[in-house]
Amino acid sequence: MNQPYLSFLLLLGFVAFNAVLLIGLSHLLAPRKPTALKDSPYESGMPPLGNARERFSVKFYLVAMLFIIFDIETVFLIPWGTIFLDGGGAAGGPSTGFLLVEMLVFMLILAVGYVYVWKRGALQWD
Repeated sequence: MNQPYLSFLLLLGFVAFNAVLLIGLSHLLAPRKPTALKDSPYESGMPPLGNARERFSVKFYLVAMLFIIFDIETVFLIPWGTIFLDGGGAAGGPSTGFLLVEMLVFMLILAVGYVYVWKRGALQWD
């Protein structure tokens, strides 16, 4: 019936069982000797200064979101590059000329977004 999937399901079950077993054993058998020094937060070898819940500037979050957006957008270049270098993929796929124009439009949209963010001052760090 589903013979090809049987070996995969057995392997998946074995891996899940091993994961639960090893995490459970380490939780049960690990030595615990809590001290005040072990319970204190560690920040790059320096004692923590101030409260860990202090507020960050909105600019920090804006730059982080912009980085994520532009980073995800550039990930789209990888599949496009493999299809483009393959000559348009399988028979009946898009031509390389169309793929090139498509990516140029995509890069133009990214460039316009980058210039917009730059002109709005989102990348200026005060």
